[in-house]
Amino acid sequence: MTEEQYSLPELPKGWARVKLGNISDLINGRVFKPSEWSSEGVPIIRIQNLNNTEAEFNYCSFEVEGKYVVNNGQLLFGWSGTPETSFGAHIWNRGKAFLNQHIFKVEIDQDCIDKIFLKHLLNHNVKEYVGKAHGTAGLAHITKGKFENSLITLPPFNEQHRIASKIEELFSCLDAGMESLLKVKTLLKRYRQAVLKYAFEGKLTEEWRKTHKDQTEPAQKLLEQIKQEQEVELVGKHREPPLAGTSNLPALPETWVWTTISRLETFIGSGITPKGGKRVYVNEGVPFIRSQNVHPDGLRLKDVAHVTPQMHEDMKRTHTQPNDVLLNITGASIGRSAYVSEELPEANVNQHVCIIRTGWWLVPSYLSHFLNSTYGQAQIFSTQSGVTRQGLNYVQVRNLRIPLAPLSEQKIVVERIQETYSVACEIENIARQEIERSERLRQSILQAAFEGKLVSQDPSDEPAEKLLERISKKREKQQVNFKKSLEDTGLMRYVE
Repeated sequence: MTEEQYSLPELPKGWARVKLGNISDLINGRVFKPSEWSSEGVPIIRIQNLNNTEAEFNYCSFEVEGKYVVNNGQLLFGWSGTPETSFGAHIWNRGKAFLNQHIFKVEIDQDCIDKIFLKHLLNHNVKEYVGKAHGTAGLAHITKGKFENSLITLPPFNEQHRIASKIEELFSCLDAGMESLLKVKTLLKRYRQAVLKYAFEGKLTEEWRKTHKDQTEPAQKLLEQIKQEQEVELVGKHREPPLAGTSNLPALPETWVWTTISRLETFIGSGITPKGGKRVYVNEGVPFIRSQNVHPDGLRLKDVAHVTPQMHEDMKRTHTQPNDVLLNITGASIGRSAYVSEELPEANVNQHVCIIRTGWWLVPSYLSHFLNSTYGQAQIFSTQSGVTRQGLNYVQVRNLRIPLAPLSEQKIVVERIQETYSVACEIENIARQEIERSERLRQSILQAAFEGKLVSQDPSDEPAEKLLERISKKREKQQVNFKKSLEDTGLMRYVE
């Protein structure tokens, strides 16, 4: 018995500890080259297809070795990628497919091992496997040898069935609740977009305008004031041409006007990644805002990077100021926008984040809310070629069209958005807490299951040690038969 086994807790009666490799055969998937992918044929199972049923397949149009073929009911384990999303066991249920690398096909003796039980056990042990994994920059992989040498707890076969059935029963209840909670989150997302749509069509403040007609100066006059104020600054500076036709944009209240960011901004720019990349970040210093910090609900600074004051000074051009609007202009999060509040007096940005600075004439949260709205997002993601835009340059940012409301009404629009959002935030917080609670319950169920506390034991069940003996004998017999087949075909000399 190893030192590790001495320190392990006592098992329930009839249970045994065994190395995963002693009860299973692990077959890694085939290395499919991108040049071998096709648009039709047999689906290729990649990591993203395991964890996301909506992920698109690549296909293979030729036959491959039988060991790479997967049919319904096959136990699979993703062993490489992002630990939070890629590692884990799955039962395949989407028809014949070919297995890609980074996924093990887990072959077991189904007369001795319950496949559903083993799936849940492997998922319960995922943190252990991730702890043994190699890798950097958020990507990891566990070697076949370490996976095979991992210890698992094995109950009697009949008890495996009872545990698996109970887990499935309890998880189905949790899954139903989770499905409802996720629907709530989807509905809240749609609700927020509907609020923004109505806000920038002038519908949220329709009643307010009726009672404030005499106190509101049309936005067209506001534009003229902006132009007069900026005339001195604009001497010798290039500006984009006036707004083109607005026939494809929704009608606005008569006191509003469509304009472009170019006519409202005083500065647009984005930062750089400091020389040395992540290595030059410090624990304390000036916040360095990256695209992952910019979200529609505000700046998320929990994991914000920091740079030294000297490095911040070297990047003078992209010092943020309170009331700057930030917009992600490249990468997967392109289009997300937030504004800098008074609580963040000093910060800098990297090259993926654009600063849009305006003047007294535009409420910052009004602009960031608009950029996050369906009208703002449609412009950000539109291209003449019809493909998804991967990045925005400064000219494209300046040419984004915005419905300018009178200054006093901008403030009311923002207030109304915040009022309606506060209700959604309360519901979302409750949903998030319930999702977290559901996950804790899920882990508690698994913990109880693999400590022998979830179902009752039956003294008449055959002990796990007997199962292991049968598995061992079958595997020895398979090895003998395999060796004999090699000898019969004359291939044994290549093995020796």
